[in-house]
Amino acid sequence: VALMGWFLVAAEPAVHTLTEQVEEISAGAVSTKTMKLALSVAVSLSMVLSMVRIQTGISILYFVFPGYLFALVLTFFVPPVFTAIAFDAGGVASGPMAATFMLPFAMGVCMAKETNLLTEAFGLVSLVAMLPLITVQLVGLFSQIKKKRGQAAPEKVYKDTDIIELF
Repeated sequence: VALMGWFLVAAEPAVHTLTEQVEEISAGAVSTKTMKLALSVAVSLSMVLSMVRIQTGISILYFVFPGYLFALVLTFFVPPVFTAIAFDAGGVASGPMAATFMLPFAMGVCMAKETNLLTEAFGLVSLVAMLPLITVQLVGLFSQIKKKRGQAAPEKVYKDTDIIELF
């Protein structure tokens, strides 16, 4: 299940455009590889959570409410550009590939388990839209922390006379 989410991000054309734009906007601070990894983890985790939800019958509110609350709290600590990117990523990750492959998969699991298709399967897209909000903002938070650490401890510049060669 997690691998399906992982590879769907790799196959989504809009993800490639988004990740290239993020790398350009962030001046290379957030690489294309980092963004793809964050989105892949988010979509994989959303697939796993959806399957857990279908198997256990847990209400989607127990996932969506805390998730969006956490995403909202993160907006206060993350640069605004990452918040905008995160919301774009949520829309991109829940695009046509997710709806085409993940939703029928969840519907099949519901039918095999003989649970209510309407209440169990259709929460999947909301989780796929929510988790990229969190992961991309966490990437922004970590890049901000990394940037501040770099400013706090500037690299010492050595002169030629300071370098001692032993051999």
